[in-house]
Amino acid sequence: MRTVRATGESTGSIGPTDHERTGPPRSVSIVVPTYREAANIPALVDRLQKSMARSGGEWELILVDDDSGDGSASIVANLAQSCPVRLEIRRDASRDLSLSVLRGFQLASYETLVVLDADLSHPPERIADLLAALGDECDMVVGSRYMPGGTVDPNWSWWSLLHSRLATALAAPLTSCADPMSGFFAVRRSALPAWSSLHPIGYKIGLELMVRGQLRTKEVPIDFSDREGGQSKVNCNVRVAFLRHLYRLFRCRLGSLSGVLGVARVVAARCVGFVVDVAGFLALQATGLDHRLARCVSLGCALCSRWLLDARMSRDSESTEARGGRSPVFGAASLAGLGMNVGSYLCLTTFVESLERHRFAALVCGICIGRVCEFLYVTGRVRFARLARAH
Repeated sequence: MRTVRATGESTGSIGPTDHERTGPPRSVSIVVPTYREAANIPALVDRLQKSMARSGGEWELILVDDDSGDGSASIVANLAQSCPVRLEIRRDASRDLSLSVLRGFQLASYETLVVLDADLSHPPERIADLLAALGDECDMVVGSRYMPGGTVDPNWSWWSLLHSRLATALAAPLTSCADPMSGFFAVRRSALPAWSSLHPIGYKIGLELMVRGQLRTKEVPIDFSDREGGQSKVNCNVRVAFLRHLYRLFRCRLGSLSGVLGVARVVAARCVGFVVDVAGFLALQATGLDHRLARCVSLGCALCSRWLLDARMSRDSESTEARGGRSPVFGAASLAGLGMNVGSYLCLTTFVESLERHRFAALVCGICIGRVCEFLYVTGRVRFARLARAH
């Protein structure tokens, strides 16, 4: 097959419908999102060829690359001479694994779709087991690390394992699947939700499909391996995107309880601000910086982190008009709290001898006073606005 290049995202349905092109009963389209995975592509294709030759049936491999520029195109062009593989280059402003997978679904020829990672952490040899479990009684089969019989590579770093387990725990209320973070799954195209109903962020497209599509899911145990080569793409931005994605999915699932999620968002932003404030103050004190200057700097950093997190999270829950109307109030309240926070800290450490010696206690008192001032300012504005509308 020839190498295909694309210039952006497509909209509409997710590829051909099942009555248009389904292929033979055992045919399957394998979609693999890639970014700087050129070194792993030959080994991946070789293992897929051997695995699919044993299972029989027609197959195709669609690699959707986020414009890596790492030579993947020439590698795939050579491989395409002897196996059904093609490359789609997705040139988009943001690199997003979920959008790459959806693009692969659009290009797929067959009714049965399989997704796995390019880093060889998912065993291609188990695709046949996923397909065997996919039937009329279920829509999606997940290759699971955490169900009985599944294993995780002992060489996988403890930090990666902790991150995976924590993410799985956070998603637990959304699905009964033991490993919704797997990224290795088979699904029937006809069971997929409408394209317009999908709003993924980041790299957990399987969780997106389970929740928004309300898919009936089974799991098959797999042996998960650490990546063969290259570097992991999971960084701080990816983790923040995952939290935003979870927030969207909880809003979708809970519906009328979205107000509770809004409160949770505010509380989360305040907690992050508190941690940044305290940690920054203690760290600056440890460097020998004057405690008054350290207080101003740490509070400024805390306010910025609070504002950024609140703004990022509110993108998924408020309209542009609502955010525009809320921002001045939030900014004014934050400045009022900032002034009272710093002012009370300076007064307490200057005029109260015991608090001058115990500056952390003065810090906590200042934070509490600042929060009360913010609360009084916001509630006062709300009541004033209501009175103005009443008259």
